[in-house]
Amino acid sequence: MSNEAKRLAISSSNAKLSIQRQCELLGLSRSTYYWEPQPASEENLRYMRLIDEQHLKRPFYGSPRMTAYLRTLGYVVNEKRIARLMRLMGIRAVQPRKHRALGQNGQQHKIYPYLLRNMPITRNNQVWSTDITYVPMPGGFLYLMAVIDWHSRYVLSWEVSNSMERHFCLEGTRRALEKYTQPEIFNTDQGSQFTSQDFTDLIESNGIAMSMDGKGRAIDNVFVERLWRSVKYEDIYLKEYSDGKSLYRGLKDYFTFYNFERPHQSLGYKTPAEIYFNFPDMEGASPLHIGTLLP
Repeated sequence: MSNEAKRLAISSSNAKLSIQRQCELLGLSRSTYYWEPQPASEENLRYMRLIDEQHLKRPFYGSPRMTAYLRTLGYVVNEKRIARLMRLMGIRAVQPRKHRALGQNGQQHKIYPYLLRNMPITRNNQVWSTDITYVPMPGGFLYLMAVIDWHSRYVLSWEVSNSMERHFCLEGTRRALEKYTQPEIFNTDQGSQFTSQDFTDLIESNGIAMSMDGKGRAIDNVFVERLWRSVKYEDIYLKEYSDGKSLYRGLKDYFTFYNFERPHQSLGYKTPAEIYFNFPDMEGASPLHIGTLLP
């Protein structure tokens, strides 16, 4: 049973089985049952939405500049609060900085070198990358991850979760590896989800070279950053989904559009699917190819 079918089989109105128990019985990670956004106060959600929008425009803003920006809008905020919200959203300023190979719990973990500097990207499945982004929702928020092929910009898989735990990153990445020809290099940032032993073992056990961005350098994962701008300005911000179910359905439609209909200037106005599947035109695209996008 696919993750989608498992999600749809779960009922929040089941009086005998809790959602957690239903997830356990179906073998679905609780974090991937996304119908219940992570709750937050209305005030924090307002700040987080503004932070998210400004970060897409000015990714080099750290908490001091972001605090100053919110103050210009008339909000009385302090930097400590904004820094905490940015951490909660998984947002880091794009800027070179020294870093230590330490996880959030202070334990040592391996940091892999960034392998893509000055590397020409010339073919499909040469480089894949992944990242997580914050998704605003009424009364709370969710997280979205995606795996993308650098050469074609094709979105290979995606997942939505109500936490930034590593499980939904593992599920999305594992699904991409099962459906497509594995890449030569897999690039991530240094987030705890991707430096975890489970994640690095998944990549290396498939004979794939692991690459990691420099700390605070979102530009090292530029194609995923561009994807987040597209999906938010072209879909999420416009539609303002009311709940997790509508978000999931909307994202499924959007990523199909993104892959199979949306031309990219950098691809010579071809679509990602035309490049990835080497289609001469998308009018003859098989529904089976479209089906491979579903999470």
